[in-house]
Order: sequence, then structure tokens, then C-alpha cells
Amino acid sequence: MSASNRKTIGIVGARGHTGAELIKLIARHPQLELAFVSSRELAGKRLADHSADYHGELRYENLSHEDVAARHADAVVLALPNGKAEAVVKAIDEARSGSTSADPVIVDLSADYRFDSTWYYGLPELTRDQYRGQRRISNPGCYASAMQLAIAPLRDLLAGPPVCFGVSGYSGAGTTPSEKNDPEKLRDNLMPYALTDHMHEREVTRHLGIPVEFMPHVAPHFRGITMTVNLWLTQPLTREAIKTRYVQKYKDEALLEVIDDAPWVSRIANQHGVQIGGFTLAPGGKRVVVVATLDNLLKGAATQAMQNLNLALGYPELEGISSGERDSGLGARDSG
Repeated sequence: MSASNRKTIGIVGARGHTGAELIKLIARHPQLELAFVSSRELAGKRLADHSADYHGELRYENLSHEDVAARHADAVVLALPNGKAEAVVKAIDEARSGSTSADPVIVDLSADYRFDSTWYYGLPELTRDQYRGQRRISNPGCYASAMQLAIAPLRDLLAGPPVCFGVSGYSGAGTTPSEKNDPEKLRDNLMPYALTDHMHEREVTRHLGIPVEFMPHVAPHFRGITMTVNLWLTQPLTREAIKTRYVQKYKDEALLEVIDDAPWVSRIANQHGVQIGGFTLAPGGKRVVVVATLDNLLKGAATQAMQNLNLALGYPELEGISSGERDSGLGARDSG
């Protein structure tokens, strides 16, 4: 690909764990160049001092919303807390008013636009065929990605709401100090929270079009999600028939692997993909339990954002993802 196809990208809210992962992915992408990285807390510090993958001279900046808009990057990733994205999007839109320049791609990692039908909801393995060149992309939640991928192959056979028991590493609680990311409080502990009406419960209910019940927990490990999903079926199926549905659904997905045993979160940490397995039937064949694992900072956030950026900017979907030390080799193959 020629140098003329190179694009610039800015990150807003880069102090957090996901922002750090995005810097690594962009640094090794052959066609993307960081235009700016905005972080109030790290302003003035060199990126190279905080990311071993980045070798340029760029420094973190404390940019206003108007400053971000004035940089005219080809794409902007918003890695901000919930409720903070709208003001940045508004500033970018106002800066473009009357302009003939190309509309920048915006990928929002918060929940702010996941319920907005004017934004493309970017869970590529399930929504890729709905992409119509949208320049505004809402990145799905980490828990929500695991739930949807675990449920989708059986969605048309469900007799009732899936019940999802999720356990995340404490990096999912962000960097702002709280009980949910305090290693001392989590030591020898499993912390339940928001046990009904969680944001990701509503997100999955909306995008799968069926009611879903979700119970999140935080564990002492740093990264990775285990999602155990209980599914009641309208008709009995064999274990092999159920597993075949997953293999067929994801057979062309490079980042999804269908396996026989229940996946372990320790094996998915620092990997870009998803593992789904552990298909276990109750007597009678109408209740099945499925387990999915993914890294909440990668496929649950940064890797998925890169898939969406590649799609919107015209690059191969796995550009910058499928090479390097984190290439897990995950694919939607039958590993049983």
C-alpha cells in the first residue's frame, strides 16, 4: 500500500488502559500515523517513555475540544468516560460546518452512542454487513461483545432470556480509584455489582433484539473476561448440533475460535481474539451452557476499535492486529 494511503489518527483520553493499548496497535499499523494523543494527566510527557511500541517524538497534550477539531485528523478515537463524548463530537461537527474537507471517522469507546441508530454499532463479526460507509462508529462494550458472540448462533432457537454470569479483571473498572479496581479489596474476593439493568444488559438486549439478563462481577486478575451463558432452547438439540452452529457461524472469523472445553481467561489475556466453548447440555437437551472469554482491553475495546477503523478507512480489517507478539492465531475453527 502506497504512502498516499496513509491516514492520521488522534486519541482523546489516552491515560487509561485502553488508550495505552490503542497506541501500541497504531504504532505498528503500517498505514496509520498518530497525529495527537490528548491526556490531561500526562500532558507534556513523551509517548515513547510510556509505550515501548512507540518510537516517535510525539508528546501527550492537554487539548480542548476545539483543539482536537482543529487538528483535522482523518480519524479520532474517543477513549473517554461515559457522558464525555458528545462535547467532542459537537466541536468536530462545528469545525466542519461549511468545510469541504472530508468528514473524520470518529470511533467512540464509551456507551454514549451505543443506543443511537444514526451511529454504526461496530461488532464486526455480527454487524459488518450493516456498515454503509458511516463515519460515526460506536464501539461495543467488553461484556456486551462477549455476551452477543456467545448467544448469537442460538438466538433463533431461544425459549427465554439468556442468563449471563460475567467475571472481569479489574482493568475493566478503569484507572480512577474505586473498590472495583483496588487489588487489596479484591484479594481472595469476587465482587458482584449492578446486578440488574446494567448498561451492557440494555446494550445486548437492544442489539440482539431479545431480552437478556446479566450479572457482572470483578475478580482479582487484571485483564480478561469470562462469560458463562445459560440458554434455554425451544427444542432439544445434541451437543454436536449446538457446537456445529457455532463453528458454522464463525468459520470465516479470524479472531474467533470455537473449542471443545470451556475456555480459560488466563489463556485469552493479551490475545486479540475470542474463545467460545464448554458446550454443556442438561438432561433433556433443551438447556445448554456456553462459555466465552476475551481480553476486555483488546477484543473488548482496542482491537475492536482497530477493526472498525480499518473498515472505515479502507484497510484490511486485521491490519495492525494480526502480526506481532500478540498474534494469537485464534480462528473460528473446530478445535475439538
